[in-house]
Amino acid sequence: MPDYAPPKKRSVLIAGHQTSISLEPMFWAALEQAARDRGCPLNALVAEIDVARLDADQPPNLTSAIRQWLFERTAERPS
Repeated sequence: MPDYAPPKKRSVLIAGHQTSISLEPMFWAALEQAARDRGCPLNALVAEIDVARLDADQPPNLTSAIRQWLFERTAERPS
């Protein structure tokens, strides 16, 4: 069963600008793991997701884009 918890707000630096992101702890943990797996800082990964979301026809907010990116990453992994 998932460890349900309310979102935690953290600041990240994207393209030289601070922005706040609110994610549940399980999403923060998954995002941190993804950054480690890629060998890049968390801020760099969030910036990459931000650039990709802005290319969408109807860009979601950054928090939604992060959750969707993490879901796709999990779905792409072999079981």
